Amino acid sequence: MFKHLLAPLTVLCLISFSRAADVPRAIPLWPNGAPGSEGKTTPEIGKPEGPERNFTNITNVHNPSILPYLPTKERATGVGVIVLPGGGHRNLAISHEGYNVGEWLAEHGIAAFVVKYRLAREPGSTYKIEVEALADTQRAIRLVRSRAREWNVNPDALGVMGFSAGGELAYMACMKMDGGIENSSDAIDHESAKPNFQALIYPGTSGKIVPTKDSPPVFLACGNLDRPDISQGLAEVYLRFKQVGVPAELHIYAKVGHGFGLTPKLKPPASEWPEQFEQWVNNMGFGNKEK
Repeated sequence: MFKHLLAPLTVLCLISFSRAADVPRAIPLWPNGAPGSEGKTTPEIGKPEGPERNFTNITNVHNPSILPYLPTKERATGVGVIVLPGGGHRNLAISHEGYNVGEWLAEHGIAAFVVKYRLAREPGSTYKIEVEALADTQRAIRLVRSRAREWNVNPDALGVMGFSAGGELAYMACMKMDGGIENSSDAIDHESAKPNFQALIYPGTSGKIVPTKDSPPVFLACGNLDRPDISQGLAEVYLRFKQVGVPAELHIYAKVGHGFGLTPKLKPPASEWPEQFEQWVNNMGFGNKEK
C-alpha cells in the first residue's frame, strides 16, 4: 500500500527507487520560478533515512511544487488537503509524512497535494519560515483552488494538514488567513489562501498557536511520549480553541513518540489517525459537498 519513492523529475537521487514512476509528477507553484529563489537552479536532493533506510528525506528545494494525489471521479468526495511534511525545516520527511499520506487520502476519496516547500533551516539557507516557506504554503492553497474544478475539489472544502515543522506552516496559514491579491497580474494570486480546516499532527512550536473565533476547525494528534511542548502543549492548544468557540478534536496516543507519520509498521490506535481524521472531516460537514 505504501510506496517509499522519490519524484523522478528534477531530483538528484542518491539511491535507486524501483517504483519512482508511481510518485505524481511535480507541479511547480510558480512556473517561471519562485520569488526569492532567483538564480538558485541546483536540483533537489533525496536520500534514504530511518532504521531500515526506507524513509526519504528531500533537501535543496528551490523550485517549490505540489504532488497531486487524486481520487477517481467516482470516489471523490470534493474534499482537498494540502499536505505539509515535517523535517525541522532542514529537510522534508516526504515518505511517511507525504507520499504515504497522499496515497491513503486519495484511496479514501480525498484529494491530497503534497507540498515540497523551501527549507529555512537547511545549512546555508537564505529562506525564512515566515517568508518563503509560508509563501509556498499559501501559494499551494491558491493553486489548488485555481484548478479545483479540474481536480474535483470543492474550493470551500480545502484544508491544510501539517506534520511537525509542516504543522507550523499549516497553523501559520490558518492564523494569517490571507484572501486573494486583487492587484496581482497572476490569476492564481486572485484565489483565497484561507484554509477551511486544519489538521495539526504533532506540530512544532505549539505555544505560538493562538486561535480566534474566525479560525478554521482543527484536528489535533500526537503521541504522549513526544516532547512536552507537543504532548502537553497540544492539550493546551485544544483548550484555546475551545475557549474561542472553534470546533476542535484532540487525539493523544499512548506509547508513541514524535514523527510517527504513516507507515505499515505503525500499530493501533496511532495507526488509525487517518480514519479518525476522515471521520472528523465528514462530521464537520466537508465531505460530499456539491462541487
